[in-house]
Amino acid sequence: MKASAKVPHPDSQSVLLLTDLQVDFCPGGALGVPGGDEIIKTVNDYVRFFHSQRVPIIATRDWHPPNHCSFIEQGGPWPVHCVQTSRGAQFHPDLIVPPGTAIVSKATDPKKEAYSAFEGTTLEQRLRDMSAKTLYVSGLATDYCVKQTVLDACRLGIRVVVLEDAVRGIDATPGDCERAMREMREAGAILARSRDLGL
Repeated sequence: MKASAKVPHPDSQSVLLLTDLQVDFCPGGALGVPGGDEIIKTVNDYVRFFHSQRVPIIATRDWHPPNHCSFIEQGGPWPVHCVQTSRGAQFHPDLIVPPGTAIVSKATDPKKEAYSAFEGTTLEQRLRDMSAKTLYVSGLATDYCVKQTVLDACRLGIRVVVLEDAVRGIDATPGDCERAMREMREAGAILARSRDLGL
């Protein structure tokens, strides 16, 4: 396992990523992550901090058509969730989404699954346009969309900081979240908490 690098402080080439903090991924939603809503307060602390530092914020969302291939009815593994324009697809009502936050919609092709926020989206180009070198990642779920997004960012040569107190996983098989954290770290991601950034 790679040793953790020093946690970088956000600068003009940093971006905060809010991953899939949607109603359907929180308790009571169609595909609720256990305790998924419990990280909203911490995520909001990061949002306020990064926004005060004038760091761009990008929020990703599952934005499925009604016949998406990931749904059980279409032969996929998941119940219907995050259908475009539905209540479940909206961001959690307590989440702070500042003016100017860029929204990236993923998994919009009915025939393609997309756990990573880079797959079939404009995210990579947006980051290039912003001259982003460091991506701070929060959101849901650690062992699926967060992990795949982080691994893709690392492959693209982007420095990634996983805000481990602002992610939460499903852990369908006990240990999934721990394995996901280890995999992200081994890919080069830096793990950090709010105290590491002086929050």
